[in-house]
Amino acid sequence: MIRNKSKVSALCFATLAIFVASLTLAEATIGYLPPDLEEKSSARIAEKEAGIDYNARAVDNYRLPNNTVPIHYDIELTTNVHNGTTSFSGKVQIILTATEDTRTIVLHARQLTGFIATIQNGTLANAAAYNMTVSYETDREFLSLTPTNTGITLYKNTTWTLTITYTGNLRTDRAGFHILSYTDAQNRLHYMATTQFESTNARHAFPCYDEPAMRATFGVTIRHDPSYSALSNMPKNETASSTGVTVFQRTNITIPTYLVAFHVSDYAYTEGSLHELPHRLYSKPQNVSDHQFGLVSGILILQSLADYYNVSFALPQMAQVAVPGKGGAMENWGLVTYGEQYLLFNKTTSTTSTQLSIANIIAHEFTHQWFGNHVAVRWWTYLWLKEGFATLFSYQAVDEVYPEWDVYQTMHTSDYQSALSNDGIGTVVPMTHYAQTPAEISARYGTSSYAKPACVLHMWQHALGDKVFRAGLNKYLTDNAFNSAEEWQLFEALQSAANEHRLSLPASINVMFPTWSQQSGYPLLTVTRDYTANKFTVQQTAFNDNSTVNSGRTYYVPFNYASRSEPDFRNTTATNYLLNVKEINITDATVGATDWLILNKQSSGYYRINYDERNWQLIAEGLVERPQAIHPRNRAQLLYDAYKFVSTYRLPHNILLKLLTYLPGEDQYAPWSAANAIINNYNAYLSGDADYDDFKYFIKSLVNNTYELLGVNDVHAEPLLRKYTRNIVVNVACLVGVENCLTDSNNKLKALISKNVAIEPNVRSQAYCNGLRHSSDTEYNHFLNELFSSSDATYRNYLLRGLGCSQDSKQLERYVNSSIDQTKSLTSSERTTLLSTVYSRGSTGLLVSIEFLSNNFETYGNLSESTGAANPLSRDIVSMSNYVNNKSQEEKLLALVNKVKTSNKVQANLETTVQTNMNVNFNWLNLNSKQVISFVKSYRSSARSALNASLLSVFVAVVMTISRFF
Repeated sequence: MIRNKSKVSALCFATLAIFVASLTLAEATIGYLPPDLEEKSSARIAEKEAGIDYNARAVDNYRLPNNTVPIHYDIELTTNVHNGTTSFSGKVQIILTATEDTRTIVLHARQLTGFIATIQNGTLANAAAYNMTVSYETDREFLSLTPTNTGITLYKNTTWTLTITYTGNLRTDRAGFHILSYTDAQNRLHYMATTQFESTNARHAFPCYDEPAMRATFGVTIRHDPSYSALSNMPKNETASSTGVTVFQRTNITIPTYLVAFHVSDYAYTEGSLHELPHRLYSKPQNVSDHQFGLVSGILILQSLADYYNVSFALPQMAQVAVPGKGGAMENWGLVTYGEQYLLFNKTTSTTSTQLSIANIIAHEFTHQWFGNHVAVRWWTYLWLKEGFATLFSYQAVDEVYPEWDVYQTMHTSDYQSALSNDGIGTVVPMTHYAQTPAEISARYGTSSYAKPACVLHMWQHALGDKVFRAGLNKYLTDNAFNSAEEWQLFEALQSAANEHRLSLPASINVMFPTWSQQSGYPLLTVTRDYTANKFTVQQTAFNDNSTVNSGRTYYVPFNYASRSEPDFRNTTATNYLLNVKEINITDATVGATDWLILNKQSSGYYRINYDERNWQLIAEGLVERPQAIHPRNRAQLLYDAYKFVSTYRLPHNILLKLLTYLPGEDQYAPWSAANAIINNYNAYLSGDADYDDFKYFIKSLVNNTYELLGVNDVHAEPLLRKYTRNIVVNVACLVGVENCLTDSNNKLKALISKNVAIEPNVRSQAYCNGLRHSSDTEYNHFLNELFSSSDATYRNYLLRGLGCSQDSKQLERYVNSSIDQTKSLTSSERTTLLSTVYSRGSTGLLVSIEFLSNNFETYGNLSESTGAANPLSRDIVSMSNYVNNKSQEEKLLALVNKVKTSNKVQANLETTVQTNMNVNFNWLNLNSKQVISFVKSYRSSARSALNASLLSVFVAVVMTISRFF
């Protein structure tokens, strides 16, 4: 499941972070393994074989007693959602087996009422139906059912049929069985009912054993208005269905409750098939023209995954449904639901970013058809067993179908960096982490269940080799088919595959892998070379952003390396291991004293690497001489790691800045993405420095070549990542004032105004922002008026962000004043967000924003009725403090704080919070700015010297030439 796939990239100015940590679960207690890990791992295996549930030793009163288990459900639902009615009625028949003698059946139910229940002995023909006494416990959502006849006992191994009728209401929070609506082209309102059951919301639609290991077969019947149609996991049973009654075929395999799905609407569909497997894509009728990419990609991706695992898709259909307003996607078996923006692609208006996102999310949800559906997780402790695989194969499957996209670069810049960043904080829980309440389970959906396990699995895929990894996954899926599993089944399958392929490993996988799944964090490898003896030492410590923290944790670390003499980054299998020890010594005569040495080919291993300064210098020189000799993902990671080490005081700034000097020869996305983050962070701190022009000169020299190569115009049929790279390079070039960039961007706006030349979707955001940085008042006012008059929400969003990029104080004054001008057509959300687009774009915007609030703080504060930190006045003042980088700005902001601090529209600790944020910035400047400015000034001076030497050579040559004639 993806719970909002939007990947946010932001400047964390106060903490000097490269990227914002996303979906991080921070807890005080981390499940570290003790030092005797190998012994404990062996003990775990013995416990498992003895039937002991290690993870349930904690208080487990939220778990069902499991004295009965389901075999089959027949569900009947009646809904009148077509007219907006939220009430529905239901009937569920559950065939169940008693696993021990009991008189009470315990199920889950949520927000359901009117229960009437009976039970029949399933082994007797024409058995009598006995009434059940119903009780309900709200906290645990337990529905307990006991026969009123005291002589009835459910004896061990007997089968019974439980029937429950009930009523409920469609929810309005997009969870469980819920109601949604859309408006058609004629402004008519249409309703629909759909589902989102993961993790614990199936119990809202029908009483059930709502735990992932409680698999059963299902039959579904939905009664609805004849003008609507219904969908579920299985195809429609045409014979049994009638007008207004849709009966679905019984599932031919067992399914966990959270993967059951229904959808009732007046949707239209497009269809196709491959190898006789029908595919359909459903949406609002007006969006049928946007189906093609999602439908075709789905067909190809599903087959690609089946081929890789060598395990067929288990159901007789695949349907994808575009749901308005949904914040992510859900992998219901055979009926996958998506937010519309994650499935529908318009060839005219959608961007390549949208295209890649759609393919990536389809691959994520389709991977779940095997990992999570075909083999379920035994409990939410092992959520990573499905979400980690889904995240990894969201790239691998897309790479198989669209190899020209080179999507692993995007994995590196997103999930890989997100995982490393979040895991370095030191408070993130391990991949394997017990949870039992619905709230605890919901909190598991974070980086430690998605991005990190994807990276760890990717590491072992490369370390073991793809043949072994692939064979291991096949064994895992076939040995545990239509059942549930925990991590040990995966480890055993991978070990079996390694044995079959005669792969020699230094330790068993069920010993090595838990150092990654049951411990948080990851290693920092420190490489120290002996340049006279062709040797190097690799030492591991657990990485923490705080370099003074040492947890003592160690890992089984697979690694490999390349050098200047042997710069082959293709073979990524592990050549060496750190076997849960602190260090290893390696002698290699092929690595000469003048060679650079780089560990972790293609950055497939999940760790950071620091080198001695001489090797860093050799790498920097190698990048300048032959950048393409080093893999692009390694080039990116060298920048990411060096910046992380600089920001945590493990490396001096001059090493990082020297690395950046190779960028004139760089044209790939991942390295430029890393460089962009670094440049923006430096720029945010240094833009108020007296020597800021030297910094800008340095960045201009880095970006000029690539800017001239790519320009501001989208190019048809060029590689997808080239478009991504262009957007980064244009933003960097215009940020530091590359004249051609500013002129070219502004010309795009002029052409739009005077000749109606449309701006291409892929460069629209960059064009509006950078074109308006230094625009005339005529151009600026044109787009300001467009904001007030346009009804296109997407266009308004481009304008809202672009208008804030201006560096003209008068233009910005008009813009920020519109937020409180009730004669201007702005939504309440636009009024309270446009200010942030101004003060985050430089000193001019910051000072304009401070002045605006100083004069209008009461009116601005009244834009929201809430008080405290949620109020836009308080929120924006705190946010502005993150952008203060000189004393003049500090004085002006503190004057504003002093003026407003007694207002009930600001938080009580406003002054303290603002001062703390600014102190963080000034502390960084005091510690770091001299190093950075010294380097860039020296760089500029060297460039002048080189230019003067070049001019002198030309002059001498001219003199010598002329002298021949005299």
